[in-house]
Formats: sequence, C-alpha cells, structure tokens
Amino acid sequence: MRITTANAYRSTIDSLQQRQQQLQQSQDRLTSGKRVARASDDPAAAARAERALAAQSRAAADQRGLQASRNAMQQAESALGDAGEAMQQVRELLVAAGNPSYGDAERANLGDRIRGLRDALLAIANRGDGAGGWLFGGQGATQPPFADSGGNVGCTALAGQTQVQASEPMPLTLDGQATWLGALSAFSVLDRAAAELQTPNRSGPQVAQTVADGLRDVDAVMGRLQWQRARAGESLNRGDTVGSRLADVTLHAQTERSLAEDVDMVQALSDFKAQQTGYDAALSSYATVQRMSLFQYLK
Repeated sequence: MRITTANAYRSTIDSLQQRQQQLQQSQDRLTSGKRVARASDDPAAAARAERALAAQSRAAADQRGLQASRNAMQQAESALGDAGEAMQQVRELLVAAGNPSYGDAERANLGDRIRGLRDALLAIANRGDGAGGWLFGGQGATQPPFADSGGNVGCTALAGQTQVQASEPMPLTLDGQATWLGALSAFSVLDRAAAELQTPNRSGPQVAQTVADGLRDVDAVMGRLQWQRARAGESLNRGDTVGSRLADVTLHAQTERSLAEDVDMVQALSDFKAQQTGYDAALSSYATVQRMSLFQYLK
C-alpha cells in the first residue's frame, strides 16, 4: 500500500474541515438556543414546530378579538349603568310630580327635567365604542344607530349583535333595538310622561294616573336595561373563561414548539466541548503532518 504525503495531507485537511464545521454548528446552536434552525436540520421536528407556531398564531388572533369584545362589553355595561341612573332620576321626578301641593308650573319644570334626561339617554344609546363603531349598533351601523325624527326615535341598525370572528364568537355590540325600543320605547315613555306633566289645568286624579302610568312604564324600561346590563356582564364572565382557555392553548403551543426546536443546553455544551477537543486534536495532527516527510510518516 502506498501512502503519499499528499494523501496524508488531504486526509488531515478533510478531517480538520469536518470537525471545524461540526464545531461551528454546535456554536451556532448554543448562540441561537435552537436545535432546528432549518427544516433540513430535522424535518419531523420542524413540522411539529410549525404546527405549534400555527396554533400559537391562532390563539393570539383569538386573544386580540377577545380583548376587543371585552373592551366593548365593559363600555356597554358602563353605558347601561349610566342609563339606569338616568331612569332612576326620572322615576324620582315622577314620584315628586304626585305631590298634591304642586301646581302646573312645578310639574312643567319636572317635565323639562325629564326631557333633559331623555336627551341624555339618546346620547347614551348612540355612544361609540372608541374604535369607529357603536355599542348598541346591532349587526352593524355606519352612523349613530338612533335618530330623533320629530320627537320619534327610531333605530337604523339591524337587530342582533356583531361578533368577533374567532374560534369562539364573542359580542362586539348589543342589540340596540331590543335594548332601547323593544315592546316599549324608552324614549316614548319619557316623552309621554313629560308631555302629560306639562299639560296645564289637569285634575288631581289625572295627575295621579299620569304618575302611576309613568312609574309602571319606567319600571318596565329599567327592567329591560338591567337585563341587557346583565347580558353584558355575562359576556365579560364568559370572556374570562375563554381568556383562560386561550392562555392554556398558547402555553401548550409554546411548550410544543420549544420541545421541537430548542436545544438542550446541557447536551449542547457537552457536545461542544467534545467537538472542540476533537478539533484541537485535528489541528495538532495537521501541524504534525506538515512537519513530516514521507519517510518519517511511513516510519
């Protein structure tokens, strides 16, 4: 068998380059913390990491939709709270109107105050969500959903709700028609009560009937507003449950991705040390070959 100096040199160079490449790969893994940087590194693990990343992305999108729903429902719940307080003030004004010592002027003044609260309710019904929509916009509206036409308030939005397009739909709006109009329009109730209180020369029994009818209708409207507020609260509670589930999904996806592509630092350090030792040995061999003649190599 013939062994030439050139063959020995090439063999040593090949070994040195191979060990240098392995050492560089180990160093890259330690630096990046990734065992799989390309699909070719481990196709099965890369596919597993890709599936986990897709699940993580879907969960992140659902989280954004859930946060939008939470913001809207928190604002809607607050708006309905404000509406409930306004209706309570109307109720107190109606009770006050039953005072037998009040004359036309006092009752007319109470009617004016009820009209002011009615306008406040209309502003609440048209309250925006801060993102270009309306809290009571139903299935969608390109303008404030409630319009006052000659004292008659109507809803331009479609009945129903707009929901987040996600794995679990969550509401972005409340049904404005059901909330404010329903079988008994909140605005008509207040308009009628104010108009009757501002009608002069009414008898005591007529005033008492106005107060009784007004309280009955106001209580019905307040009950509907409270029910809608409870629905908003239920949506917020359900949002907490969905948020917890999405957090679990995100954590699981992150863990799966890490297991698939992240490097085991203890093992990586051990491999790096072993490859560094091998590379040093190859360098030493290369230096020896450079100093050797063919006769010395064969000996």
